[in-house]
Formats: sequence, C-alpha cells, structure tokens
Amino acid sequence: MTPKSAAAAARSTVYGYPRQGQDRELKKAIEGYWKGRVTADALRATAQDIRRTNWQALAGAGIDEVPTGDFSYYDHVLDTTVMVGAVPARHRAAVAADPLDGYFAMARGTGEVPPLEMTKWFDTNYHYLVPELGPDTVFSADSARQVAELKEALALGLAARPVLVGPVTYLLLAKPAPGVGAGFDPLTLLDRLLPVYAEVLADLRAAGAEWVQLDEPALVQDRTPAELNAAERAYRDLGAPADRPKLLVASYFDRLGEALPVLAKAPVEGLALDFTGTAAGNLDALAAVGGLPGKRLVAGVVDGRNIWADDLSKSLATLGTLLGLADRVDVSASCSLLHVPLDTAPERDIEPQILRWLAFARQKTAEIVTLARGLARGTDAISAELAANRAALASRTGSPITRDPAVRARSEAVTDADARRSQPYTERAAAQRAHLGLPLLPTTTIGSFPQTGELRTARADLRAGRIDTAGYEERIRAEIQEVISFQEKTGLDVLVHGEPERNDMVQYFAERLTGYLATQHGWVQSYGTRYVRPPILAGDISRPEPMTVRWTTYAQSLSDRPVKGMLTGPVTMLAWSFVRDDQPLGDTARQVALALRDEVNDLEAAGTSVIQVDEPALRETLPLRAADRAAYLAWATEAFRLTTAGVRPDTQVHTHMCYAEFGDIVRAIDDLDADVISLEAARSHMQVARELAAHGYPREAGPGVYDIHSPRVPSAEEAADLLRTGLKAIPAERLWVNPDCGLKTRGWPETRSSLENLVAAARTVRDELR
Repeated sequence: MTPKSAAAAARSTVYGYPRQGQDRELKKAIEGYWKGRVTADALRATAQDIRRTNWQALAGAGIDEVPTGDFSYYDHVLDTTVMVGAVPARHRAAVAADPLDGYFAMARGTGEVPPLEMTKWFDTNYHYLVPELGPDTVFSADSARQVAELKEALALGLAARPVLVGPVTYLLLAKPAPGVGAGFDPLTLLDRLLPVYAEVLADLRAAGAEWVQLDEPALVQDRTPAELNAAERAYRDLGAPADRPKLLVASYFDRLGEALPVLAKAPVEGLALDFTGTAAGNLDALAAVGGLPGKRLVAGVVDGRNIWADDLSKSLATLGTLLGLADRVDVSASCSLLHVPLDTAPERDIEPQILRWLAFARQKTAEIVTLARGLARGTDAISAELAANRAALASRTGSPITRDPAVRARSEAVTDADARRSQPYTERAAAQRAHLGLPLLPTTTIGSFPQTGELRTARADLRAGRIDTAGYEERIRAEIQEVISFQEKTGLDVLVHGEPERNDMVQYFAERLTGYLATQHGWVQSYGTRYVRPPILAGDISRPEPMTVRWTTYAQSLSDRPVKGMLTGPVTMLAWSFVRDDQPLGDTARQVALALRDEVNDLEAAGTSVIQVDEPALRETLPLRAADRAAYLAWATEAFRLTTAGVRPDTQVHTHMCYAEFGDIVRAIDDLDADVISLEAARSHMQVARELAAHGYPREAGPGVYDIHSPRVPSAEEAADLLRTGLKAIPAERLWVNPDCGLKTRGWPETRSSLENLVAAARTVRDELR
C-alpha cells in the first residue's frame, strides 16, 4: 500500500479501557470502602492512579488520543444518570447527604431502599443500571466528574477526548419510573434533556476539550421512524452552538443501517463506526450514502470484544478502502476495550505458541497503533509486524488443537430426533409430579451458595500446594454438608449442593472440557466489582470424564429431598467465553451441547431426578437486528434441547435466566421445552410473569422474589406480595418460589435471612390458597 495524503494524518485512539487496574485494585478499594476499611479519599486516590496508569500506558504504546470519562466506580450509564441529574426520588436524600454513598445506593440498594434495575448492555455480558424516568423528571447538568477527569489527562500533557453516553441511547435504555404507567416513553423527554447535554459539552469545551465522543450504540438496533427523527433532532440541536467542542458520534456492536444516513448528514464533525463481524456491512453502507466528506471517520477495525489477534492485512485493506470516504480516517477498536482482559503478558500457563494467537487490551492497542502507522506511511513501515502477524495466524489455522475428527463426526451425525424429548410436556409433568411429590408453590434456589473467604482460601491453598487434594476435598464435603443441612432446616423443597467446588459457572466446566483454554489473569468486568475470567474456546469440544456427578451424588446422599444437578448450558458456555471465530457459532454450540448431554445422562443414571441447565445468556446473545434473530434462536434452542432431550420423562429439566429483557424471546423460551424455568423478576416487579402469561407459556415457572444483586434482605411479606403478583399471571400449580439468581456473591447472614423469609412467604401464600 502506498501512503496517500488523506491518510497522512491518520491517528490511533480507543473508546475506553479496562477499569480494574493491573491487580483489580479498584475492586479491592471499592469493596474495602463498603466495609469501612478504606476511606473515600483513599478510594478516590486509587481511582486516580488507575486512570493515570491507563492513560500513560496508552500514550506510551503510541495512542494519539486517549479517552476520558470511560472510567467508572460502578457503571458508565449510572454515571450518566448522575451527570444529567436523573437521580430517582427514593435515592435523592442519600445522594444529597453523601454523593458517593448515594451513588452506591443507586447501584446496590440499602436496607430500606431498592437499587436501580440492572440488565445487560446490548448483547454483551456487561451489566448497566437502568435509568428510571417519568413525565415529572427534571434534568440538571452535573459535569464535575467529566471535567475533572479531562483536566487530569490534559495535565499529563495528553491529547484527550471525553466519552459520554449519547442522549438518544440514554433515553432508549431507560424505563418508566415506579408508579409511572408502562406506556410512558422516555424518549419524549429528549427536548428536556438536550439543553443539559449542551451545557455539559460547553463545560468540557471550556475545560480544554477539542473533541467529545457521544456513544449511540442503540442506533445499531432496529429503530422506528420516530426514533430516527429523534436522533436527527438531537444532533441538529447539539451541533448548533458555536461554543461547543467538535462532536464524534460513535456506534458499535453492529451495523448502523437506517441510522447511518441520519448521522452522516448531521452537523457533527465525525463518526466512529464498527467494521468488524456483522458490522462489516457499514463499509458498503457508508459508500452508498456518499461517505463522510469533510468529516472525521474513526474506523473500528480491531475487534474490541474478542481476544484473537487481528488479521492486520485484512484490516489494512479495509482502512485503505475507507480512505476515499472521509476527510480523515483514524484507527480504533470496534468498541471500548472494557470487554477484554488487560494484558496477555502475565499468562504463564498458556503455551507461548498459543499466546501469539491472542490479543488483550494492551495487545489490541499495539495492533491499532501498527495499523495507523501502516495507513499513514505504507506497508513497508510495518513489514515486520505484518510478517509476525501472518505467522501467528497460520500457526493457529494449522494447529491440531483446533480440530478433532471424532468430535466433528459425532456432531455431523446428529438428527432432529436427538433434540426432542420422548414424551410431550403434559405427560412428563404428570410423571414428574408423581415421582417428586412436591407441594404447591415448591421452593428452591438457583444453585450457588455464598463463596466464603474460606472456600477461596482453600482453592488458593490447593493451587499453591499448601494443602493436598484430600484436604481440599474434605473442605468441600464439609461445605456441602452445611449447605444441605441449612436448606433442610429452612424448609426448602428442592435442594442444591451449593457449588462450593466451582470458581465460576462457565470456567469450572471449561477447565474440564477439551478445546478450552483458561487464563489466570484475564479478568473482565461483569458489573460493579464483579469480575470474571472468561475462558477461551480455542478448539473442538469434548468431555473426557464426568464433571459434576460426584459432588451432586454426595449431596443427594445427605438428604431425602431431591437435589438438583447443576450445569451451565451451551449458549451460556459460548456467550461467557471468548469464542473461536473460525467457524459458525451454531457449530460450536452443537459440540458443547453434545459434551453436556453426556453429563446430563450420567447425572440421571446416578439417581439425580432434577437437572438444571442454566441459560442466562440466551437473551443477551440475541442479535441486535431482528433480521438476524431467527437463525440464532434456531441453533440456540436446538443446542439446549440436544443437551437435555436424552433423559426419562420423569426426570425434571429446569433452566434459569437472569438480568435481561425476556419479552422478545418468550417464544424461544417455549421452544427450549424445559419443564421448569426460573427467571429474574424482583427488580422488575414480576414483569416476566406477565410476559409469560401473555404468550400462553404452558410450563412451570419461578419468577424470582429475592433480588440477590442487592445486600438488602426482603421481608417475608415483601416476597409474599411478589408471589401474589405472580399468581395473577401463572396458576399456582405451575408457580415456583426462588431467588432471582445464584447466591454466590452474597454473604451467609443475608442469605439465611432472605431464604427463611422466602420459605415463610411461600407457606403464607399456600395457606391463602387452601
């Protein structure tokens, strides 16, 4: 490639960076603050150190323009709620008394006040706090944090660009506040919100911002003409003032579609577009609208959501094509690097050959810088990097790790009958009721119990050789005994073993399946201070030996009540892993399903009568565009049925989903053909129960009555009220009583009290039904 004058000014940038710090310093500081061991000033100092370290690392790697405002103590959408003054009425007193404590109260709730609802950020595993708005909402600008962080970066001598959630996306992500009718549309508040954004932009300009990025990922979804008109009006108005910074409107996760011509014509100075995966269609669409003459294009050509090394030659070709479509083309990742781990360098347990296939945030930063240099100076300037990249890609393609002929032969032999239960649900339900003998409104939990410090210490001691396997397993047996004993005394009807041996619901299984790689330091934020280490799905999948049978069978030996076997479903195994990008997702899902099918059948053979296959990610992996959804749901639901269809009619199959909007996948939930489904419902006040009823869902369901993502303990009467609401939608003979999700992140005191109240609520409502 020969350098072109249009590329001479090509710069490198990113939209955001991992927030946790090299050793998760932010998590430790925040949780220390919550426990009273870390002062507010110390927490702020830790946060400032992390921001400074991130910016200096980016600048040192060659990034020309660093982002500010992407850092957050908990969630960037919650930060936007604070910035525009949309604090819910129930939290205003706490925020007024102490802004930091009030901020965390909105995220986590208090003993008296529930938190904001939490759900998934588009089709990622990141959770955001849902804004609550109503016709009486009054917005007011509070740009103090955004201005302060910009000044921090500028003081370091860096070119910095503040990043904000855009006004249209903010309103489209919001929901009606409690007490406001469901028919209220938050987007009607746009004209009230825009002056607040204009004030924030003016403040940032006064503080030294040349550019400000406004993220509008909601515009990559299917949008109505009214919503597109709102976007047009928003950027017409925001683009009008003379004292504003230059505006860069960013989208990511998919193609912009009908929103692209709206933004291309808007009076803003630049667009940032995703050109990876399904968003690659943005390239042809951009050409079709005549490009962006006179404007800046930030091209997201490096995948910001997966961990595979970029194909630099392919990305450089895309960038070359884009040169003629904008006044200036700069280089970035497809989205914020928040969604990938920080650095591959600390990974000592992955073979060096395989490590070359991977790129975490720091490696992606280097790829972006390389591409920008190649775009500006030509391929000769990056010939060594291109050669190394080609060798790494070839190494992965030719590796025996990626292909197992036996796995592929088994997958290709699957028939439609393999994914169907032997009897219809009505016949299975009768057999299960006779076999299990459960009461009306049966009570259970989702699976995990608190992961105590002692359990984490035991796992660390085993890894470090301070205890042997026998000592570790004795600790696990003792924990299972305690969990079973507590559940029996509390009066739960269907028990779980508590999963004390499991570090994570995906990682635990990934470590026991061929084809997966595990990291030691690959932490990614899921929500707040909750970080996970997604495993890497690198090759064909099989199960060498049983993974859960031993501990489930041991737990069942301690009780006459049924103990659920607990597995993570195939779609969630993909969604919460970094998946291979060299074959269709449906093919990988089928491989995982067949491995899990073997586990399900072994559990049943060992005497397990209730088996739960969790699929919390079914909704979050739903494609953002409606046109792409039917194909996804076809292979996703088939994979679940393939996992579970081999059991007897009297074996009860459960599934679980949480923290997503379920209304648009109710038909798919039906297609799973599970006997019982449990879902998040406490924060949304049983909305999902009404959605199931509207669909005519014919099976048993447990909409949650205990919000486990908050430390507050719901009273027995509060849980009973939620049950009564659920009964308006689901008949008593098909209604279960359970928490929203697993109890892993909670402490034992609140777990005991909450489950005791849950059982008491079930008994109260049973008595009312007699």
